[in-house]
Amino acid sequence: MNRRSFSRKLSFMFIVLAFFLIPIQMYVHSNEQAKGPLIYYIPVEQTIERGLAAFMERSFDAALAEGAEHIVLEIHTPGGAVDAAGEIAKLMQRVEIPITAFINTDAISAGAYIALNADQIVMVPNASMGAAGVIDGAGNAAEEKAQSYWLSRMKTAAELNDRDPKYALAMADKTIEIPEFGLTSDEFLTLTASEALEVGYAEAIAGNRAELVEFLGLENVIERDMEVSFSEQVARFVTHPVVIPILLSIGSLGLVLELYSPGFGIPGIMGLSALLLFFFGHLFAGFAGWESLILFVVGFVLILIEIFIPGFGIFGLLGVGAIIGGMLLASFSTASMLMSIVIAVIVTTIVMIYVFRYFGHRGPWKKMILTDSTSTEKGYISNATRNELIGLVGETLTPLRPSGSAVFGEERLDVVTEGGYIERGRKIQIVHTSGSRTVVREIKEDK
Repeated sequence: MNRRSFSRKLSFMFIVLAFFLIPIQMYVHSNEQAKGPLIYYIPVEQTIERGLAAFMERSFDAALAEGAEHIVLEIHTPGGAVDAAGEIAKLMQRVEIPITAFINTDAISAGAYIALNADQIVMVPNASMGAAGVIDGAGNAAEEKAQSYWLSRMKTAAELNDRDPKYALAMADKTIEIPEFGLTSDEFLTLTASEALEVGYAEAIAGNRAELVEFLGLENVIERDMEVSFSEQVARFVTHPVVIPILLSIGSLGLVLELYSPGFGIPGIMGLSALLLFFFGHLFAGFAGWESLILFVVGFVLILIEIFIPGFGIFGLLGVGAIIGGMLLASFSTASMLMSIVIAVIVTTIVMIYVFRYFGHRGPWKKMILTDSTSTEKGYISNATRNELIGLVGETLTPLRPSGSAVFGEERLDVVTEGGYIERGRKIQIVHTSGSRTVVREIKEDK
């Protein structure tokens, strides 16, 4: 290739490169000019639990890292765990970026508490907020101590942005009456969008994001949606207060059934999968650490040893203890976890009783229980019964205490008394025979 040809090709390459680079540069330049404030939309949906708190923490960190100028919490929740809502509120108070609670469509119970911790509240026209009474796992009103704590938190949240605390207290306390809304002393306060706007519990009503942005007074905004990852969805599901005892029940039932079945099969896989799902969810949510996983692995290994090398149950008990210890370390509430474990134990016990009672002698459960027995009718004879010996008279060769030896004619037999002691050299008579057992009685001589 000569120099002139090479120069032509090189010039052509530069022209082609410039052809692509100039539009790209113009696009980047125009994009930079159009760049405006970044708004981060974070969904607060479904039941509030500790998995949501972990997601919220990641979302706030991402908003700070990308330089967001405003955070919008899109709230649509029926409420949930008080402790999880408290963790989210602490996260919100530590963030220096302005936070707006955009209620679309319901902020009930713990959702109302989260909304009150925001810098401002905007609601869609058909939204509602309130009904924040504290109830326990059985659906009953919580104890007085828990109620008092929750009321103080609701009051503090309302006062953060100079809102009249009586409405927040009425949301959580049935005894407070709000005559202007026709609220009696037997119901929790729930505010509609217009009512919230009237009493200062909402700064605006907006039908969509565009109206929200207009209210915020921002222009040329860049909107970013924070999405829940698949792992976070699993973590939120697994850490739900209702799901935890279900997983533990499946796990314990599977492992117990595996202890009574040969090898390692479906019950063991079912139990192991449930427990692994439990630990994965709590690990991803930030509750479980390496120490809880190590305890779980050690416990599982000990149970495997008990399954494949049957002993006195020591390895099995140690394994169960290690797994329970790992669960307690992985929990966000020791009391809640203990309650879930108790529920799992009760469920496992009831199911096992039902299984062994109604399925123990048929179907696949026949492999778990030895039902064969030996009997004379089936031809199993350990020793023939010599009924012809009954009535024979002989003499003891040794003292009978109560067993010993005796001679009957020319035959020596091992015999046993009816319970008493017979000296050596006394006359005896055979009164009963059963297999190798020969029962004798002393013959009393008249004096």
